[in-house]
Amino acid sequence: MRWRIILLQYCFLLVSCILTALEAVPIDIDKTKVKTQPVDSAKIEPPDTGLYYDEYLKQVIDVLETDNHFREKLQKADIEEIKSGRLSKELDLVSHHVRTKLDELKRQEVARLRMLIKAKLDSLQDTGIDHHALLKQFDHLNHLNPDKFESTDLDMLIKAATSDLEHYDKTRHEEFKKYEMMKEHERREYLKTLNEEKRKEEESRFEEMRKKHENHPKVNHPGSKDQLKEVWEETDGLDPNDFDPKTFFKLHDVNNDGFLDEQELEALFTKELEKVYDPKNEEDDMVEMEEERLRMREHVMNEVDANKDRLVTLDEFLKATEKKEFLEPDSWETMDQQQFFTEEELKEYENLISLQENELKKKADELQKQKEELQRQHDQLEAQKQEYHQVVQQMEQKKLEQEIPPSGPGGKLKFEPRM
Repeated sequence: MRWRIILLQYCFLLVSCILTALEAVPIDIDKTKVKTQPVDSAKIEPPDTGLYYDEYLKQVIDVLETDNHFREKLQKADIEEIKSGRLSKELDLVSHHVRTKLDELKRQEVARLRMLIKAKLDSLQDTGIDHHALLKQFDHLNHLNPDKFESTDLDMLIKAATSDLEHYDKTRHEEFKKYEMMKEHERREYLKTLNEEKRKEEESRFEEMRKKHENHPKVNHPGSKDQLKEVWEETDGLDPNDFDPKTFFKLHDVNNDGFLDEQELEALFTKELEKVYDPKNEEDDMVEMEEERLRMREHVMNEVDANKDRLVTLDEFLKATEKKEFLEPDSWETMDQQQFFTEEELKEYENLISLQENELKKKADELQKQKEELQRQHDQLEAQKQEYHQVVQQMEQKKLEQEIPPSGPGGKLKFEPRM
């Protein structure tokens, strides 16, 4: 069902239950020569979206698909209709059996979130509570009615998922930027520990590694004819003179759902990335390689994905191959030719790190003081215990002395008991 593809693919899921009837690959292409192996889409398991309500999202969609009326209404839905929430009203028409299942799913999700929040509150204790973050755990459902799954719940679930995942790439870019700044910060801090001679040697080595990394073959523009033909020849094992965009699309629609999703697109860039990055090379950073892959995918999506549903249809793909940019692209500027942060940004980041380190040091000092105080109290208790033990011994000794009658000079008792 197209609606499920749009929603779950929009959430970076590979839909496993949809098989689209496709035309056969042209007979002039010998698919036995293709290196890539066909994948049975029915066996593809949808990966985790990374959302904390991922399982709940997939379960709700699975249950909704069992209702014929709801499925028929959403077959023709596009991404804007789904995101707007207008289709959530169709929930009122689903069968009683489906509604009962959805109610049970919601009760389970509410119970799970309550346990999650309780665990967080218990772990926070006196360190402070971020109530806003805790309440955000309920953004994907209507917590005011914990027992019934209503159209509001479906609307909130879809909007929460699309909103969260729209910021996914942005968050990844921000984390990568922090990663790069941390690398530079640690490098500079290390240089401070060296004498002048060693520092010059290290700077020279760093510059040599940088130049070595930049010395790589030309990287084809992602999505260009040159780049796709290279995949066609080296990955698919086909004659470059027989390159056909329609056939190429079908070969790389791995799960045969009629779309190129983000994962299938990213797989097309592996050959280009291997020109720049080698895990065996010290100068090549694999974290940077994944950032480069993400940039390539975003670029192609911006150029090809006309309706912005994060899926590339055959029609969108073929139209992109007719553009001038497809035949005569500009050269692709790899990340080694870019600067990801300014000195001001690095200084601000270092100040933040310094504040965090000071805060950690302060907490460490407080914990050390608490430890010392506990040790002092322990020593004091041990001393009191020892003193108490001595007093008890003295009392026991006095008690024994009082129970023994005094003896005379000859060792005999002064007083003998009368028989």
